[in-house]
Formats: sequence, structure tokens, C-alpha cells
Amino acid sequence: MINVTQFSHFRLGGFSETRFLKYIYFLVAILIYMLILCANLLLIAVICRNRSLHEPMYMFPCSLFVNELLGSTAFFPLLLDQILSDTHTVSVPLCFLQIFCLYSYVGVEFFNLTVISYDRYVAICYPLQYNSLMTVKRVSVLISAAWLTACLSEACTVSLSSTLQLCGNVIDSIYCHNYYIVKLACSDTILSNILGLCSLVVKVIIPLTLIFYTYLMILRVCFSGSKQTRQKAVSTCTPHLVSLFNFSFGCCFEVIQSRLKKGHVPPSVTVFLSLYLIICQPLLNPVIYGLKMSKISVKCKSLFCSKVTLIQLR
Repeated sequence: MINVTQFSHFRLGGFSETRFLKYIYFLVAILIYMLILCANLLLIAVICRNRSLHEPMYMFPCSLFVNELLGSTAFFPLLLDQILSDTHTVSVPLCFLQIFCLYSYVGVEFFNLTVISYDRYVAICYPLQYNSLMTVKRVSVLISAAWLTACLSEACTVSLSSTLQLCGNVIDSIYCHNYYIVKLACSDTILSNILGLCSLVVKVIIPLTLIFYTYLMILRVCFSGSKQTRQKAVSTCTPHLVSLFNFSFGCCFEVIQSRLKKGHVPPSVTVFLSLYLIICQPLLNPVIYGLKMSKISVKCKSLFCSKVTLIQLR
């Protein structure tokens, strides 16, 4: 049995031989990464710069955009390096750092989506008490709790995984994945599996249950309310629901591809399922929130118009 500390690196076995195509993949990946950075940074800047957007319904999405930057930055720089590499190796500390960041990204995303559903629940079910319930202090506490809970949960998971005794150092994925490291273990993994299950309950099951409950309450109010109430519910909840379903599907795809037998599935399929979670959500959220939330779209347009005016004046 070999302890993980005796390895200097892991080898990522999910990369196939691409030869000259690797430069095309590199170009596509860096363009996607730049697009994600620009879109999310733009909306973060717009929300932070305009005091009129310092409200819960905009601050919660802003936390989402920051999280998209975390997940993308934890994934793309290493991916770009691995595309051009011939050995596809990553150092042990960097691998565990990527695991921590990517798993935290998933947890923070679900927690953020949960607090957004709570915000929508209060706005629709208790509109008169909204300002007194969703205070700046409460918003800060909810966002901080979302980030701290996810990060602490993953710190425990990574700490335990790093102590496992391993029989190999080949991770059958295109990025560092805790599930594959546990599969490499020669030592007892019962504690790791229990902690992984607890983490799943805390990060996924509980948030989805709370979201389901809030939408049951919203639907009850909509069915008993006026047409105006239903229209308000649809307009304010649509971005959240689209984001929720997209991210949930991405998580399902990730679980499915990690459990598939590699010999029976084309490598391109497993790569697509693996990339969907990390690429589609950071690209989708700025679009749906930027377009569906009128105040954000107006501020973005005014920002671009002012830039164009300045250029013309010069």
C-alpha cells in the first residue's frame, strides 16, 4: 500500500491522443473561458457599481456570478495546461486544491439557488413584509452561510481523502475528481463514503428539499391570487428555475459519466457529460439574469451606450 503523500503527482487519464487538434481544443477552451470571465465580471461590476441594484434580488445573483468565476478559474487554467501537455500530470497539492474549489463551487451554487428561492418566496408570499424580512444583515448572513457551509464541508472531504492509502495515481477524468481518488484507495474507505454521503445530503438533498417547499408555497399563493400575482411570480422565478434545472441536470450528467464503464461509452460522450456542469452554468447564468432582470439589462445597455459615446467624442 502506498500513501498519497509518497506521490509527487497524479496523471489525468481522461485525455485522449489529439495531436494537432489540441491547438484547436486549446483555442476553443480559452475563448469559452474568456467569455465566461467577461460576462460574469460585467454583471458583478454593474451590480456593485449601481446603488439601485443593491437589493436582495440582485445581490443573490451577484453571489452566483462570483461563484461561476470560482468554478471556471478552478477548472480552465489547468485544462488549458493539460491540453497542450503530453504527460497530463498534475501535482498532488494542486489536484486537491482543484477538488476543493470545484466541489465548493457545486455546494455554493446549490446554497445560492436555495437562498434565491427563499427570497422569491418572501417577495411573492409576503410582499408587504419583504423589506422588513430581507434586510441587509439577513442577506449578508444568508450569503456568508452559503459560502462557509460549502467550503467547510469540502475542507473535511479533501482532508480525509488526502490521508487515504492509494494503489495508483491515475485519475480517469480530465480534471481532479474526489470520487476517482477514493476508487484508487487500498485502505478502508467506509469513513470517506459516509462523509461523502453526508456531504451530498448537506449540499444537494437539503437545498433541493427547501427549494421544492418554497415553490409549493409560491404555487399555492399563485393559484389563490390574482392574475397580476401569477405574472409577477413567473417573471421573477423564471431565471431561478432555468438556472436550477440546468445545474441539476449538469450534476446528474457528472454523476452518470463518473459511474459509466469507460470501455462501453465513447470518450467524447464522457467528456461532454463531464464538461457540461462546469461550462454551461457559468455561461447560462449571466444570460438569463442579464436578460430577464430588466434593471440589470438596462444598466448594461446604458454602460455600453456611455462607452460608445465616449469613443465617438474622442
